[in-house]
Amino acid sequence: MSELDMQHVLVVDDEPGILQEVSLLLSASDVPRVVTLSDSREVLPFLAEKSVSIVMLDWVMPHVTGRDLLERITSDYPHIPVVVMTAMGDVETAVGCMKMGAFDFLTKPVDPNRLVSSVRKALQVSELGNQNRILKDYLLDDRLRSPEAFEGIVTRNKKMRGIFQYIEAIASSRQPVLITGETGVGKELLANAVHRVSGVSGPFISLNAAGLDDFMFSDTLFGHKKGAFTGADSKRDGLITAAAGGTLFLDEIGDLSLASQIKLLRVLQEKEYYRMGSDLLLKSEARIIAASNMDFSALRKEGKFRHDLYFRLCAHEFHVPPLRERLEDLPLLIEYFADRISRQLGKPVPSVSPDVVSSLEHYPFSGNVRELYNMVHHAVTCCETGILGSSDFPGLKPVQARTPVVVRDGNPLFDVFGKFPTIVQVEDYLIEEAMRLAHGNQTMAAEMLGVARPTLNRKLKEK
Repeated sequence: MSELDMQHVLVVDDEPGILQEVSLLLSASDVPRVVTLSDSREVLPFLAEKSVSIVMLDWVMPHVTGRDLLERITSDYPHIPVVVMTAMGDVETAVGCMKMGAFDFLTKPVDPNRLVSSVRKALQVSELGNQNRILKDYLLDDRLRSPEAFEGIVTRNKKMRGIFQYIEAIASSRQPVLITGETGVGKELLANAVHRVSGVSGPFISLNAAGLDDFMFSDTLFGHKKGAFTGADSKRDGLITAAAGGTLFLDEIGDLSLASQIKLLRVLQEKEYYRMGSDLLLKSEARIIAASNMDFSALRKEGKFRHDLYFRLCAHEFHVPPLRERLEDLPLLIEYFADRISRQLGKPVPSVSPDVVSSLEHYPFSGNVRELYNMVHHAVTCCETGILGSSDFPGLKPVQARTPVVVRDGNPLFDVFGKFPTIVQVEDYLIEEAMRLAHGNQTMAAEMLGVARPTLNRKLKEK
């Protein structure tokens, strides 16, 4: 369960009837974990012990007044939005509440739609503030809380590291996520990382929307009832049902028809949908993550993508850099892919010539990491020498590797080894130190060393 899901909505009023009415209304509107208090003296102790997302507060109460509580809450818990409810509907009271820091002011008897709308807006503000605090902590700390969620994404690039931190910050939210980036950069891997970090119990379900007409999209996403159309011999659940309590990943979302976009918009806005041919309204309990390699600004200008759908999708958004902007990852990726592919083929893991990396640094990579994987797969399959060279990569122009100049005077390596060490000695030393600092955690040690975890595991076994 996410941190946000564990927070309470606290309603405070000295009239039990109002507490019951508000609690039932919010619960019926899918507002979770509503807690009521009729004694205003219990509010501050409750806030000190429990995690609270918003407070709904009566203004006139015995013991501790709403005014006194508002002053304390805005001072001691400035991140918690406070919605004030009162029968005193005069302008002076309303202005005074807002000046003291109230999020909203509702006059009794409160219109149910107005109350629910106010609470939902306050929850959104609370959620955004919570994510901003988490993201700020990550940026200052620079540590990943869930490194295992990113094990399949090999990188030491700063932009990618920033994306990992952003994912950890937004993972507890159930708001939609939009991932943009060129073909082959790993958008689905990152979507899966969002799912894994969130800790939800439901599955990760993926759908590529490219080439789906409105009928196919609707049937695949929403399902159909028996007899909905010719050939519908039985009821079928859609992917939204399959992804309940988990994540639904919609790839190539920019290809959706306008008719399909309207249906997806309803799911995002109302969290409701109908099976094809059915008038039974169903609830959507899946988080939506969408991805595309298209330019949404251009699509919206051309009228090919709805503005309202775009803004619903990008509650959280990040762009994945192309491989040409993270060339420092090339050696890691080549090594990682060569290791994995060799094991799949039952072949010895080949070493990689420095010329290969230098040559690939000048390659355009229109297909990004996916294209690199295919190139390495071909090279490993055809390699018979145990060393991957430029000749194993068809179409690759050989570029001689740069030879670094070694400055020996004052080199700190002499302080550690007593002489200029061999590569094997340095490698052994770095592995031992990384494992010591990581307290034996191979994932953390591999990240420190800038190598893939399977590579570190193999080297440890070889020692």
